[in-house]
Amino acid sequence: MQKTQWLDVEALVEAYEDSLDPIFELHRGGKIHVVNSVGLDSQRRLSSVYTPGVAEVCRAIQADPSLAYEYTIKSNSVAVVTDGSAVLGLGNIGPLAAEPVMSGKAMLFREFGLIDAFPICLATQDVEEIIATVKAISPVFGGINLEDISSPRCFEIESRLDAELDIPVFHDDQHGTAVVVLAGLINALRLTNRDWHSLRVVIAGIGAAGVACTKILLAAGVRDIVGFDRSGAVHRDRPQLDGIKTWFAANTNQAGFRGSIADALDGADVFIGVSGPNFLKTSDLQRMAADAVVFAMANPNPEILPDQVAGTPVRIIGTGRSDYPNQINNSLAFPGIFRGALDSGATTINEAMKLAAARAIAGCVDDSELETGRIVPAQLDRRVAPAVAAAVARAARESGVTRKQRGK
Repeated sequence: MQKTQWLDVEALVEAYEDSLDPIFELHRGGKIHVVNSVGLDSQRRLSSVYTPGVAEVCRAIQADPSLAYEYTIKSNSVAVVTDGSAVLGLGNIGPLAAEPVMSGKAMLFREFGLIDAFPICLATQDVEEIIATVKAISPVFGGINLEDISSPRCFEIESRLDAELDIPVFHDDQHGTAVVVLAGLINALRLTNRDWHSLRVVIAGIGAAGVACTKILLAAGVRDIVGFDRSGAVHRDRPQLDGIKTWFAANTNQAGFRGSIADALDGADVFIGVSGPNFLKTSDLQRMAADAVVFAMANPNPEILPDQVAGTPVRIIGTGRSDYPNQINNSLAFPGIFRGALDSGATTINEAMKLAAARAIAGCVDDSELETGRIVPAQLDRRVAPAVAAAVARAARESGVTRKQRGK
């Protein structure tokens, strides 16, 4: 006689509850989808949006390619492109596993910038193949947002695409980070009564974000910057510097500092961390200047936790995390930056546009709101993207990087 096999009810319940994990449920079937902007409610409408009517629009665009901005999705579309090689906090997980991040980015584009964004996850990490592929798909897009591509490859990819395409190309890990860092510093300096030219800044992590932060700080007027990578302080006489670190060494650390991070922080006003967890000790911060500013932005674990700065000269601390005050997060920047670039017909996103974006973000925190725990707006603040878009569009026009638009 066959023995009865009893079901493990508790195991089944546990398995069922696991399948209903709220995060996984939000992702089930994907987080984004395409919707039609016009209805198909008649045969006449169908023949207008598809064959034969669509042929007229195709011929018009063939004769005048600029009409694509008027009669296709190009005017309001952005490709979110990754190879999955440097996904924030996860590393080189590849293109398929990176898709949920890119779809999340697309959601933010739509929610805050009213932009149609599409995740493009490439099954290659070869620089030439990435550049060729993005160029090949570019006709349908009004802008390219590069995302989570490892350093130093990201610099060449962005630089060449920006030079070879007539649409904005923006590596958000670099410039989105830099823009929000500058916005936070603008307001931190308002609170601490500091001047840009007198700042002493220490940066940890000379990758994509660290280099972009350095460039935008130099553009803002900062003169004294010392940077650290895994091998220590970056200076001109250090051997075996690659291309971007050669640039970094030539444009920072004018005094040739070669000591430790603790020594570099002695009297420093600002620390910017885009490196890794637990990079700093509380004792390191003890050596900073009074009312110091620390942006410890490594994710998910910062260079130092906010509760470790008590008793130090640090007055303002920000991280990349949402569970602490002052979240320095790219989502404050990229929807408005691309909205402004698309609206103005910009062919690139230059330094003037990035500076304008940072000032607009900072301006969304008025004097009545500004305090040590609120130097940047909240991530869901609906005022931010429109303010950034207007400022970026104005800067694009004033700096002469806009495409001539029909009737203007």
